[in-house]
Amino acid sequence: MVQTIGAFFSLYLATILLLVGSGLFNTYLGLRLTALSVSELWVGGLIAIYYLGLVFGARIGHKIIIQVGHIRAYSATAAIVTVTILALALLDNLWIWLGFRFVAGVAMVTQFMVLESWLNEQTENHQRGRVFAFYMVCSSLGTVLGQLSLTLFPHLNYQPLIFVAICSALCLVPVALTRRLHPALQLPAPLHVKYYVSRVPLSMTVLFIAGAITGAFYGLAPVYAVKQGLSSSQVAVFLAASVASGVVAQWPLGWLADRISRVGMIRVNALALALLAIPLWGWWTLPYWLLVVFSCAFGALQFTLYPLGAAFANDNVEQDRRVGLSAILYMVYGVGACIGPLVVGVLMRELESSVYFVFISACAVVLVALIRPQRVTGDNLSEDAPTQFVPMGDTLHASEVVATLDPRVDVESDVSFAPIEPEDSVELEHPAESPDSDQPAAPGVAEPGVAGPGSAGDQDHNGADGQGDSKHVNQR
Repeated sequence: MVQTIGAFFSLYLATILLLVGSGLFNTYLGLRLTALSVSELWVGGLIAIYYLGLVFGARIGHKIIIQVGHIRAYSATAAIVTVTILALALLDNLWIWLGFRFVAGVAMVTQFMVLESWLNEQTENHQRGRVFAFYMVCSSLGTVLGQLSLTLFPHLNYQPLIFVAICSALCLVPVALTRRLHPALQLPAPLHVKYYVSRVPLSMTVLFIAGAITGAFYGLAPVYAVKQGLSSSQVAVFLAASVASGVVAQWPLGWLADRISRVGMIRVNALALALLAIPLWGWWTLPYWLLVVFSCAFGALQFTLYPLGAAFANDNVEQDRRVGLSAILYMVYGVGACIGPLVVGVLMRELESSVYFVFISACAVVLVALIRPQRVTGDNLSEDAPTQFVPMGDTLHASEVVATLDPRVDVESDVSFAPIEPEDSVELEHPAESPDSDQPAAPGVAEPGVAGPGSAGDQDHNGADGQGDSKHVNQR
C-alpha cells in the first residue's frame, strides 16, 4: 500500500488540495449569502448550477484535453477556477455568479478527468482496487478538511475566498511538476441510455434520490444550521461530521451488503433515514452537540445510498458494460443533485428552515415505497453477481472517468471504449522519457470484443441491446 501511495503521491496530493478548496467554498457560499439575507432559492440555485457544470461538462473537458493535452488542460482549468473564485469578491451580481459557478463546474470536472485518467492509465489490474480505494479516501479527506478549515475564519469576509484560491493554485504544482508520461485519453462511446434504464430502473431511482439528498445537503444544510443558531465554526463541524461518518460507515455496511439482500439494505437505510429526520422537523430546538450526533447518523445513511445503488446495478449488468453503466449512474446522480437544492431552496423560502429535513424524509419514503423485493425478478443477473461492494466517496467530487478504476470493471473487455482508425487519431504530445524515470510507457487499450446478449438481466424486465461504436484517442 505504501508503494502504491508513493507512486501516485502527486496525483493524490492534487486531489486533496482541489477538494479542500471546493469543500470550503460550497459551505462558505451558503453561509455568506444567508448572512446577507439572500433567498434560499438563490443559495440552492448556485449549488445546483455548479453541479450542472460538473455533470454536463465532461464532454467539454474531453474536447479540451484532446486539443491541448492533459497538463495544459489541467493548468488552464485550474486557473479558470481560481479566477471564478476571486471574481466573486469583486462582483455582487447574483446572475453573474450563476454563470461563474457553471464555468467553475465545467473546469473542475476537467481537472478530475485529468487526475483520474492518469491514475487509470498507469495502474496495473492487480492494484486497481487499492488505487481506487485510496483515491476515494483522498476525495473524502479533502472534503472533510475543507469543511473544517472554515473554523479558521470566524468572520465571513473575503479571507475564505483567498484561502480557496490558494488551494486552487497549489493543486497545480504537483501535476505541473510531475515526470509521469501523459496518459492515453479514452473517449467514451455514445451512452445507450435506453439500454441501461431498461436494465436497472430501480438503481436509477436510488441514485436520483440519493443525488437529490446529497445536493440539498451541500447547498442548504449550512443554511439550516445557521438558522438553528450555530456559528460558522459550528456549522463547519456539523457538516464535516456528516461527511466523515459517511465514509467510515461504508465498510460495515459494505460487509453487510455482500451477505444479505441489497434491496433489503436499501429499504432499511431509507426507512432509518426517514424516521431519523422526524425529530428535526421543527418540533424542538436541539442543542449543538445533539445536532452533531444527528449529523453523524445522517451522513452514515445518506452517503451510503450511492454505493448500495451502484452495487445493486452492477449485479444486473455484465462486466463488459460497467464503465458505461457507471457513467449513466454518475449522470443520474448529478441530475438529482441539481434538482434537490432547487426544490429545498423553494420550500425553505416559502416555509421554514426545518423543511429541509421534511424533504429528506419524503425522499426516503419514496425509496421505501418503490424499492420493493417484489419488483426484483432476479431472473437475469450477471454471471458474477452478487458483485463485491465497493466503498465510494462523494461521487459529485469526481468525474465519470473514475469508473475505469472500479475493481468491478474489466477495462480491457469493456465495450464502452474502442480505438479509432489510425488515420483518425490525433497526436498531441511526445513526452520525452526521463532516463531516471522508472515509469513504463502507458499501455494501450486492448481491442474489445463485441458483447452478445449474454445473461445480464434487469431489475424489472429484460432490456434491449444497445451496443454502438466508440472511439479512442491515444495521446502520446
